[in-house]
Amino acid sequence: MSKNGSGKKAAAGDETSGGPVKLDRKTYETELSRLQLELVKLQEWVKQEGLRVVVVFEGRDAAGKGGVIKRITEALNPRICRVVALPVPTEREATQWYFQRYAAQLPAAGEIVLFDRSWYNRAVVERVMGWAAAEQVQEFFRDCPEFERMLKRSGIILIKYWLSISDEEQDRRFQDRIDDPMKSWKFSTIDLDGRDRWEEFSRAKDEMFKYTDTKESPWWVVEGDVKKRARLNCISHLLTLIPYEDVLDEPFKLPPRKQSAEGYIRPPIDSQTYVPEVY
Repeated sequence: MSKNGSGKKAAAGDETSGGPVKLDRKTYETELSRLQLELVKLQEWVKQEGLRVVVVFEGRDAAGKGGVIKRITEALNPRICRVVALPVPTEREATQWYFQRYAAQLPAAGEIVLFDRSWYNRAVVERVMGWAAAEQVQEFFRDCPEFERMLKRSGIILIKYWLSISDEEQDRRFQDRIDDPMKSWKFSTIDLDGRDRWEEFSRAKDEMFKYTDTKESPWWVVEGDVKKRARLNCISHLLTLIPYEDVLDEPFKLPPRKQSAEGYIRPPIDSQTYVPEVY
């Protein structure tokens, strides 16, 4: 497997008596670039070997799931690595087997699927918000471990991450979303309602772990209070879970462009409509 630096502490901002602090931008960007190159190598290995990879990201609102996913996908081919963030079920989907609409999103050979929330909605969000009956939650706890065993028996590589965040940091991020017009769409009345149910979410998460944190399909908890650290730690860890080799093509120099025997004459510039050069 290619070296990815797992277990290596960042050069700046290690834990102090005051707790973990932010990474400086240079350290973060250097490490992120290195890890993203490894992700590209992993992607090409998945494609070549026909692997099927599912990575589940769960956690409280504002825990940083989207940020981690964005940094994973930035350098990857969207035809190989895609993100699934399903909306509220339709009336028809609500009558289906609970796992059905998620199963439809599973990868084919040579694909990686990242779930930004997943079938675990039932165990935490739907349960706490009162959108699922107690009987449905208990049925989920019975079915989920077997569903995941089925996935693994079929050859799917299943990885599950829970991003952990403190209530103080969640409040800080919520306020940041409220104050920033470009982030305000991320905050909703549902977030506000969920904020008031912090302890209920904690209990729901603990019970979910009791039933679904199995030896065959464990939960990996990512400390998320410092976004940059969480992103680097999660990506670094992900790279250790799938053995891969560097199968990238060697760089080469572009040959001279072939010219047409007839030649080409470009139409006059004023015959076309251009976007104004404002910048």
